[in-house]
Amino acid sequence: MAKATKKKVSSKKKTKKKTASKSKKKVTKKKKVSAKNQAAPRPPLVGKTTIKTPADRTPNWYIVDLKDTTLGHAATLIANTLRGKKKAEFHPSQDLGDFVIVVNASKLKLSGKKLQDKTYYWHTGYMGHLRQTNAEKLLQKHPERLVEEAVKGMLPHNRLGRKQIRKLFVYADAEHPHKANKPQPLTNGAS
Repeated sequence: MAKATKKKVSSKKKTKKKTASKSKKKVTKKKKVSAKNQAAPRPPLVGKTTIKTPADRTPNWYIVDLKDTTLGHAATLIANTLRGKKKAEFHPSQDLGDFVIVVNASKLKLSGKKLQDKTYYWHTGYMGHLRQTNAEKLLQKHPERLVEEAVKGMLPHNRLGRKQIRKLFVYADAEHPHKANKPQPLTNGAS
């Protein structure tokens, strides 16, 4: 029986020697990998997001002639320009839009029966003084308000939208006092 125990002891010694040689190999491999990581410089940050602020840019001036133009199509184009939606640096919380001058507001068109059927409401502030008018009367009396209301409804309904609507200048005829700003004609592809 003594011979059997000696054999068992010798087999244990052999396995210990094998595991020790394997662990030494692993350690040396780990050292080489860590040395490579420390020697290589890190790459610079790529694709870092930056948000432009209104102070970082100068707004453009555009002019829109509404002669024989549908109100809704023109209002959409104007609202997108006021917000700056077609700009690469657009951000919904920033006012990065451009100034828009609208001329010939009295010569715009409404589709269908909207001249008679579309109703505009406002309140005087007194009890029971809710006022209303249709688009035809408003177009004759105050054509600028028709355009302003259409564009205002397409802007955000918060303080940012109130700031953006101040960049809109609407005139009933072709004359405007902003010639010094050298406005460019606004088309669907601009801004």
